[in-house]
Amino acid sequence: MKKKVLIALSYIATAIVTCGLTIFLIQRQIPSTKLITLENLILELFPNEVDRTEMEDAAADAMVAALGDRWSYYIPAREYDRLMESMENSFVGIGITLTDAQLTGSFQVQAVIPESPADQAGMQKDDVIIQVDGEAVEGLSLSDLSDRIRGEIGTQVSITLRRQEAVVTLNVTRNRIDTVVAKGNLLDGTIGYVRIENFVARSAQETLAVIEDLISQGATKLILDVRFNSGGYEEELVKILDYLLPEGTLVSNRDKEDKTETFESDAEFLDMPMAVLINEESYSAAELFAAVLREYDAAQIVGSRTVGKGYYQNLFRLNDGSAVDLSVGRYFTSKGENLEGIGLIPDVEVPMDDADFEALYYGILDQDQDVQLQAAVELLMADEMP
Repeated sequence: MKKKVLIALSYIATAIVTCGLTIFLIQRQIPSTKLITLENLILELFPNEVDRTEMEDAAADAMVAALGDRWSYYIPAREYDRLMESMENSFVGIGITLTDAQLTGSFQVQAVIPESPADQAGMQKDDVIIQVDGEAVEGLSLSDLSDRIRGEIGTQVSITLRRQEAVVTLNVTRNRIDTVVAKGNLLDGTIGYVRIENFVARSAQETLAVIEDLISQGATKLILDVRFNSGGYEEELVKILDYLLPEGTLVSNRDKEDKTETFESDAEFLDMPMAVLINEESYSAAELFAAVLREYDAAQIVGSRTVGKGYYQNLFRLNDGSAVDLSVGRYFTSKGENLEGIGLIPDVEVPMDDADFEALYYGILDQDQDVQLQAAVELLMADEMP
């Protein structure tokens, strides 16, 4: 159930969330004689009209899928800009989260980003979208609906909603929205709780700022939450680990030619008890983050077992504007462990039911109802007992 829910959930302004640990943009044209020959035969002889872009996208997607690597994926040209936005933790949109109609039967608003254009226009949680710019959304995919709602910054989109028994139409002005990467609060007066959404742009800067603020408020222990964190940039991960950990090796990566790159931390570190929250949707850099903290005996891990992602990807831009995020090497923990297909088993394993799992994803689960968070609090508080 949890997997089905997550497949259907998506930020309306983000088409793709990258799972790569390190990403490089490389412009490259890769010819394929067999595919070119087949394409020419179809274009010259097939009696009906052919959408060349759709045909090439399908072929490219199939080639990458044939690798059998869940971490490599093809990005059509029309989705490339969205990918770039997601990697910058910034997007042009209205700021809502929806459930997929294929799962729920309707496009229901599950969350509205505070101060976003949707929030300012009066959109509310549980509103159901029925029209965009006067056209019905019935039968659309979530991606198609996203395309209709998205547009140029400063332009308006008309959204008609069903709100309980009423029908409401709102005119929403699209704007650029910076995603909050890290946020936190103080628990029980001494425990600083920090949620890290990803390890992409600004994650280190925001995470360290939140930690410093919590320490100034009196935090003497930390809970670092990387549940639903899909990873990101290696350099962002290293900056945070370097801040938290003493001198030594942090992580390393190795490509197909056995070329290895290793990252180290300096002697300065944060000396306080820590716990890390993970779940089955913690990937890539999030897994490394938890694993390395445990390998240094700096933190205990609480939550549920991760899947295990041990490859990193490079992003190759193709000549038509499309791209492929391709696995090109493996990465390793401070002790040289590769997590591919293995994942992390928490020190304290705490299952979560489907309803709480979904609520946590949407950010609407009360902290006192979060069984995994409360288990981490109990763990840190128990360390104080004689």
